[in-house]
Formats: sequence, structure tokens, C-alpha cells
Amino acid sequence: MQRKLSIVCLSLSLLLAACESKTDEVIYTAKHIVTMDPETPQAQAVYLLNGKIGKLGSVDVLKAAYPNVTIDETFAEQTLIPGLIDPHVHMILGAMIYSRPFVPPWDMETPNGIVKGLPNKQALLERLKELDQALEPGQPLIAYGYHNLIQGDLVRQDLDTVSSTRPILVWHYSGHDFYLNTQALEWANVEPSLHQQYEGIALDENGELTGRIYEDATEFLFTKLSLQLLTPSNISKGFSGFETMLAKAGVTSVAELGYGLFNQTLEDSYYFLEYTKSDPYHLYLVAEHRAFKKKYGADAAQQIKSLANEKASNGDPQVLPQVKFFTDAAFYSQTMRLEQPGYIAGQSMGTLGLWVTESDELADAIEPYWKLGLDARIHSNGDAAQTATLEAMSRVRESQPKLGQRFVIEHAGLLKPDHLRRIAELGGGISAASHYVYLMGDDYRESIGDRVQYMTPLASASKLSIPVTLHSDAPLAPPYPMQAASVHMTRATRNGNTSTPSEALNAYQALKSVTLDAAWAMGLENSIGSISIGKRANFTVLDKNPLNSDAKDWPAIKIWGVVLDGQKRPLN
Repeated sequence: MQRKLSIVCLSLSLLLAACESKTDEVIYTAKHIVTMDPETPQAQAVYLLNGKIGKLGSVDVLKAAYPNVTIDETFAEQTLIPGLIDPHVHMILGAMIYSRPFVPPWDMETPNGIVKGLPNKQALLERLKELDQALEPGQPLIAYGYHNLIQGDLVRQDLDTVSSTRPILVWHYSGHDFYLNTQALEWANVEPSLHQQYEGIALDENGELTGRIYEDATEFLFTKLSLQLLTPSNISKGFSGFETMLAKAGVTSVAELGYGLFNQTLEDSYYFLEYTKSDPYHLYLVAEHRAFKKKYGADAAQQIKSLANEKASNGDPQVLPQVKFFTDAAFYSQTMRLEQPGYIAGQSMGTLGLWVTESDELADAIEPYWKLGLDARIHSNGDAAQTATLEAMSRVRESQPKLGQRFVIEHAGLLKPDHLRRIAELGGGISAASHYVYLMGDDYRESIGDRVQYMTPLASASKLSIPVTLHSDAPLAPPYPMQAASVHMTRATRNGNTSTPSEALNAYQALKSVTLDAAWAMGLENSIGSISIGKRANFTVLDKNPLNSDAKDWPAIKIWGVVLDGQKRPLN
């Protein structure tokens, strides 16, 4: 009996071992496979082993090499490209915004479709009145999307015409500014005296509150606002909507560029609840320097490195060995830091904009992280900000060893030729906001004049061999890489004009910007970004080859879905 039991146990052990060692193999064929790998630019078929790319070639070659492997012809009439990547989004912020009613100045893509734009202040106020009437008494009205250059200046007296009893808070399109009526200012305990503590408490010429709260002062506002926006029901609704948009766009990887900003512990709990291994994309997290410095003090850099060294368990987002810094403020709010003469119109007229990190403090902020081998991803928009950022990186590179890490200019609102040359000399990269040209290529001329010619000059950057990627900064723009690539091939504006056509990318550069160069910005070019042997089998499946399609037609190319780590994830 004992011998029989031993035999049974041995048999079970061998069976379990066989199951554990079982390989997952498949050969996918396609009409076109665009690899973005210069050694094998195209192929007819790809062999996958356990979710990774094992071999590329013709169907006959792969059949001969792997005669017993299943050939899957699902994509026989379609095109495989490397899985599309959005290297700079904001999942928690997006979840908050996507749960709000919208009041945008232009047509805006949302999880529930396009919301029509409100082109002036009158239309904005009328829409706010409709929202006020539909909301239960006593609830604050928080609406997102206003832009002052299109819809006009907004002060608390304007919002008081919507309601004198309900708190009204209008969230600027930038995400960096709020505009409050009198009731909302009282509700949030905002007093004129706070102007001494926060630069972002706006006062009029009489020392009275205008209702605008922006940049660092939003931290004070969120002590009250978070009880409305960061609730489980709001986050669940908004997160689901965000994921719907990612799936629709065929995005396989995204990076959250503000991990910790809204409380690391709270964010972790929401990721645990909302992000699972069954989602058709991989989520990566980039820690925000100020948030981690506030929580961990001098141990912030080591804490981030330790988190990045931890292997993500199933369903958990992976922390990247990177850190997000801010040099200046917001592009859309006209608070990015400019050289003289500064802003010539708009709500910042007569000013130079704002530093988030003082120019002489930026290198000191970056150095402890760089010393540990962490990448620097630096929000840097205005031309003065670029000068400060590059001076800081030059100092850091001179004083600290380079351990294979990189730095990336994030958003890159304005870049002059001298800035591009210095980025190339320092070995940096550019992750450009995909939507500045399209949404503001015309309207920003009012605010900064002829300097619009320096808005995201990506062709010039590419000529200097600077890695160039495009990101949505979602929710500020939809996380649609094909749409972003199209805009930067056409340089089209929303008004039907063309912004600095000499800065247009060609088709290969544009596709590279949302695949391989996007992976480079995340430090993941060795595992994703191209269809290359040894990399993860992440593909986006299209009904046409974009390299054979007109640039303006890229957004209309139908997306079947994705292949994620070798597994098919169709949209329908």
C-alpha cells in the first residue's frame, strides 16, 4: 500500500512538473508586420514562445523551423505593429476628471464620446446653469475643461451668476487652475490672507479674491476638494472610462507620470482595486519627486529605487527607475516660464510665468536620484525653463556618475535651436505633448506671438538624432497615439491651419515616436517598442499598414485590438 501511494505521489509530481514546464507557442501570420527593427523591418509571420518573440520571417521559414507549432491566421488580412505606447498619462487625475461634467472650449474626446465645445463665455455660463439645475441641492458643481484664451477671462462674479448658493468650481483645461464662485471660496475656506502663503491665490487690484486658485495653491484647495473627487465611486467610474479609451486606441503600455501626488497609499489602493492582469495594457508608475520628498525626506531616492527593484506581482503596476521633476508650470494656463518679453496677452499678460522649482535649485533636486542611477523625466515647457533644465542637467552630469540612465524633457512646449543642440550634446530625449500644436497652434499666437514657431519642433530634433516621443498627458488629450502621430505629420491645427510645416515628421519617424522612442523614454526599449527577437509580444492590430497610408488618415485606421504578451485581446 505504501509503495502504491509512493507511485501515485511520484506520478502526480511528474504531471505537475510537466504542466509547469509546458510551453506556450504560436505562429501569427499577417498581411503586414511592421517591426520598427532596422535589422528586420518587415515580416510575414512571427513565432512566439511564452509571450515573447522568438523568430521572424516568412510563413514557410517559420513552418519549417517549428513544424509542430499552431499557425494562427487571425491576422492574415491585417497589419501588426509594435504595441502602441503612451509614455506620459495621469491615471488618477484622469479618473477624477473623466468622472466630471465637461465644459471644454473645443470638441473633446471623452470615454462617452465627443463633448461639443463651448466657444465663448456666454456658452460656458449657460452650460454651467444647466448643470446647476440638474444637480441635487447642496452638492458642489465641479466641471472640467474651461480655457481662458478661447472662452474669455473668468472671475468669481461671473460664476456667481450661475449660483449664489451652490459652490461652483470650474477646472481649467490645464488641470493646474480652478475658478471658484463666492460660495465655493467660502466652502473651501479660501481667504485673501492665503496669498501670503501661496502664490497661486489670485487677488484683484483691491486685494480681493478673483476666484482663481492655481499651481501650488491647489494643494490647499484639495484638502476640501479631494472629499468630492477622490471617492471610490468617482475613481471607479473615471478609471473605467480611461481604460475604455486606451483599449479603443490599441495602447499596450502607459506610464503614470505623477505617482504619489494624490497620496501614495491611497493611489496604491485604487490601483489594487481598478487595475488587473486581465486589462489589455501594462501600467507603469513614475514617482513624483516632491511627493516622495515630502513623505520620505532624505530617503526618497532610495525608496524609489527600492520600489523599482521590486518585481510587480500579477495585476500590480510596475514602478520604473525614474523620477518626475517640474521646472516650470503649465502650458495651457500661460504659466510656463518664458524669456523676455514674457506673455503679451491672456491671463498672464505682463508676466514671465512661474517656476515650480527655482532654476538654481533644480540640479540639487535631481542629483540624489541621478547618483542612484534613476532616470530624470523633467516637466519643462517654456523657453526659459528649457535653459534652466539644460543648465541643471549639465551640472548634474558633471558632478555625478552616469550609470546608464537618461533624462527626458517632458511636454517641451517651446524649444529653440540652441536648446535642441544642448539636448543632443547631453544625450537627452524629448517627450512632447501630442496636442499643443493641434489645440493651441493658432490661439497661442495671441499670448506669445511669433514664438509659436518653436512649439514642439520635432523634425529639427530628429535631425539631431534626439529620441522623440509623443504623449497625450491624458486626460488633457485622448490617449490616442495614432491620432497624435498624424498631427505631427501634418502639423494641422484645430482651425484647419498648419503650424510650422517644416517641423513635420515623416511616417516612419511618427510611428517610431509612439513605439520604440516611447519605450526609450520609459527605459524599456530592450523589452517593448519594436517587434524584435527576445522582446515581449505586444502588438497593436490594424486593418491597414500606416506606412502605406496618408498621414491625415491615420486616426481613421481601424483597430482590431491588441496582442499582449502573446495573448489576443480583441476590442469586441
